[in-house]
Amino acid sequence: MADLKAGLYLNQPMELALLLGAVGAIIWMTTRLKMHPFLALLLVSLGYGAGSGMALSDLLLAVQDGFGGTLGKIGLIIVLGIIIGSFLEHSGGAKAIAARVLSWIGGGRVPLAMGVLGYVVSIPVFADSGFMLLDPLGKSLSRKARISLAGPAIALGLGLMASHTLVPPTPGPIAAAGILGADLGLVLLFGVPVSLLALAVSVWFASRYAARTPLDPGPEVALQGGPAPETGTPGPGFFKASLPIVVPIALIVLKSAFGPAPGGPTQGLQTLVGFLGEPVIALLIGVFLSLLLPARLERQMWSASGWVGKAIADSASILLITGAGGIFGTVLQRSGLADSLGAVLVDYQIGIFLPFVLAAALKTAQGSSTVALITAASILLPLMPSIGLEGEAQKALAVVALGAGSSVISHANDSFFWVVTQMSGMDVRTGYRLFGGGTFLLGTTAALAVFACSLLFT
Repeated sequence: MADLKAGLYLNQPMELALLLGAVGAIIWMTTRLKMHPFLALLLVSLGYGAGSGMALSDLLLAVQDGFGGTLGKIGLIIVLGIIIGSFLEHSGGAKAIAARVLSWIGGGRVPLAMGVLGYVVSIPVFADSGFMLLDPLGKSLSRKARISLAGPAIALGLGLMASHTLVPPTPGPIAAAGILGADLGLVLLFGVPVSLLALAVSVWFASRYAARTPLDPGPEVALQGGPAPETGTPGPGFFKASLPIVVPIALIVLKSAFGPAPGGPTQGLQTLVGFLGEPVIALLIGVFLSLLLPARLERQMWSASGWVGKAIADSASILLITGAGGIFGTVLQRSGLADSLGAVLVDYQIGIFLPFVLAAALKTAQGSSTVALITAASILLPLMPSIGLEGEAQKALAVVALGAGSSVISHANDSFFWVVTQMSGMDVRTGYRLFGGGTFLLGTTAALAVFACSLLFT
């Protein structure tokens, strides 16, 4: 047994160097060469497979299985989630949610209000769009309260980041859950409390530290409230705007809570809940509910050039990156990496922190949280059994740990960093200190919360 283990260790330096070289190549291609992540992941997957000694026929099969298998599980979920977000954004539903949450919290606690608004809005809407949507409100509240814009702007950015990386149905967590085969309901059950704790710490950071930095909110501008931005008609109310978000999440969580039908008089109900709680069905219901948001539903809205067409076009890049991530993971899995590298990881007992470290390294190096989530999940997949992450709860926690890592650290190679700093008027140095530091605190807080959950539930 000792001889076998020693033999494994002899091969590990070469395999580890090959893996690190593959990750480095992805980072170099996407940052230096400005290559699309899909193409970078595909080329590196082929190069890694050939370099690891896989037969060319096996490598081609892994490419096909990885792409088709991954998108077969989660492709529709990503598209449907983005369609819901498109209707919320264009109909004025996101603003209706923002107005109601603000009325509950009150305009006096501006950083808290902006953090919570960012958290809620970023579940269906991309973080960049969410910041642009809510930034005028943050500036207006800062001017009325006569406070620095730094606190509200950082709270908004971190609130958007918290749900963007940790709470489905945002694309990154959904993609990671699909790659690792994690139950989406369990990901939600762990991701929501973890993200709320991280949000609380982030708001504290924004209120107590970032708010001390002077930052002029600028002249008062008219808020874009009331009518929907593209229809000119009154936007939906809070209740109607919330339905496309709340109903799918509730159905997915109910499916996980009910579990498999055991038979008996409740079997029919459990079967129905299980069907409605399948993520594709739940989000399809959310799409139908989102059709109620415009005051008058017009054919152009669901046409190829309308809201639905734009959402599908926006989803194409994420789908391709997700599929390429699936290729990378399948190639890693079939190359035999897990057998040898897993022996080292078991000895180090890194466990649930490995997903966090992988995603954090990729996020910091190449900037995109979604790419970091997908790539890190692909690397992690073949190593899951070796590090003891095989149970359903452990898989779900691994997804949340990946999300925590994918928020560390936002800096100049992240497009969202520039959205936050440029729209709020921060210089780069201040952005590094406030937003970069805030994302580090957000991610590490979430990682520690995941570790605590792993002690309690696994």
